[in-house]
This record gives sequence, C-alpha cells and structure tokens, in this order.
Amino acid sequence: MKPRVGHIQFLNSLPLYHCLVKNRVTLDIDLFKDTPKALCRRLLSGELDISPVPAIEYARNADKLLLLPDLTISSDGLVMSINLISKFPIEELDGKMVALTNTSATSQVLTKIILKEKYGLAPSYFDCPPDLPQMFREADAALLIGDDALRANYQSGEFYNYDLGLEWKNLTNEKMVYAVWCVRRDYATNHPNAVQQVWKSFLDSMQMSRNDVAMIAEEAAQWSSFSQSFLREYFQSLKFEFDSAYQQGFQIYLKKAHEIGELDRIPVLEFNNDLVRTLSASDW
Repeated sequence: MKPRVGHIQFLNSLPLYHCLVKNRVTLDIDLFKDTPKALCRRLLSGELDISPVPAIEYARNADKLLLLPDLTISSDGLVMSINLISKFPIEELDGKMVALTNTSATSQVLTKIILKEKYGLAPSYFDCPPDLPQMFREADAALLIGDDALRANYQSGEFYNYDLGLEWKNLTNEKMVYAVWCVRRDYATNHPNAVQQVWKSFLDSMQMSRNDVAMIAEEAAQWSSFSQSFLREYFQSLKFEFDSAYQQGFQIYLKKAHEIGELDRIPVLEFNNDLVRTLSASDW
C-alpha cells in the first residue's frame, strides 16, 4: 500500500509539491489535497499516514504524532499569506468583532497572541469560512490565510492590512512556524522505510525549490491570478527548514499559546528518531 500523504491546497506548498511532481515521486505515494485543519483531522483519524498539519495542532496531539525533521512552512518576518484585514487601524479593535478563518488553527492563535500581547486588545472572536465580504457582514476585522490572504495583498483595497509574520517578528524577534510535517506514531513504527523515502523526497524537493524559485513562479503565474514577480517575492518569503532557530521560535509560540489558554500543556518537540539519525549522518 502506498503511503497516504497530505498536501496543503494553498500556493505556500507549491514549491515543495511542484518538485515532487518533477521528480515523479507522486507515482509512489497517494497524495490528498485539503486545508491544514482538515489534513490534521484526516491524519489523526488514520486516513493519512504523513501530512503537514497546523503547528498548534501538532502540539495538541503530540502523543499521537512524530515530527519529521527539517520540514515546515515558516517565515522569518514577512509571510504575505497570513493577514489580518481590518476596517479600522489595529489599535482600535479592542472590544470589536474579529472573524477568524476556519481553515488553520495556528494562525487563529497567532492572531490572539499578537492582539493581546503586542497591542493589549481584547476583541470578540468567531470562526467562519474565509470569505471576506461575508466576514465583514458581522466583523470589523478578518483573519485570512493562504491564497485568500494573497489576493488581499495583491489587490489594492480600502482596508488596513497587517502581515502577521511581520507582526510576530516585531513582537518577539523570532521566526514563526505555521505548519509542521508529521507522521502517525503507529505508522512510523510499522513502516520506517516508507517514512524515510517520503521524507527524503520532500527534502530533495525543498532543495530544488530553492534553486528554481523563478521557474516555479513563472509556471504558477500561467494558471493563477498572480503575476510572476509577485509569486517570486512570495515564494522567497517562505521558509521550509526546521533548524534550532525555528524550533526556538516554535517553542516560544507554544509558550504564549499556553499563556492565553489555547494550549493545555507545552509538549517536548519529538522527532522521528530514525530520520534524525539519518540527518546527522548525511549531507541534508
């Protein structure tokens, strides 16, 4: 049975998955596209074996999951696809309604951390689908992620637009991890070779994407609504590594999530040990 692997259906994953196709890796895995939160549900239910999941959801389910080393969706400042769109300056949102997209839990918590800790605000929050006109029927500000946030950045508008990757950097001076790659613990035990093959394929794809950003942006511009230059800037803002600096930023995020009541306990980051040993003994 082929490994069942999740695929985030946003442009932020395109560099990695584009190169999987180039390397013909998709012939050896079953790939399933969905939103980050939905992929996490499918991984936990056993429908998937390996998948990117919202970083906060790994922490909430760390007893069932192991991290794959050196793989995340992260930023070091500007991210361009995690945005708070507001009718008012952010400083005026205290007590107002803020709509949170229901497609990714990490960004929901990040919004609450930034508004509380950086700006001292206590808005009222509610979850809803990522449709800005619908969100603004009830809300004064709205969290958008992925392609919806990119469209808000790409199109000039009348609203205030806050990049939450940049807001996090200004608040903490740390890197921000949005999604991590995980494997179910039972699958890692029973299928170690399959896990290693999928992991190595992603690492190869990550390296190729670093070398071919311009080409990926050119191809994506042919079928998306964004220009080649905009996509190139976006792909260059994304980070995929998970070294000690990104782990530190992730742990600080989890600490703050715990402090505001969004995380019951802070887990120790637990990686798949077989992959860690392979990483230590190789050139990855």
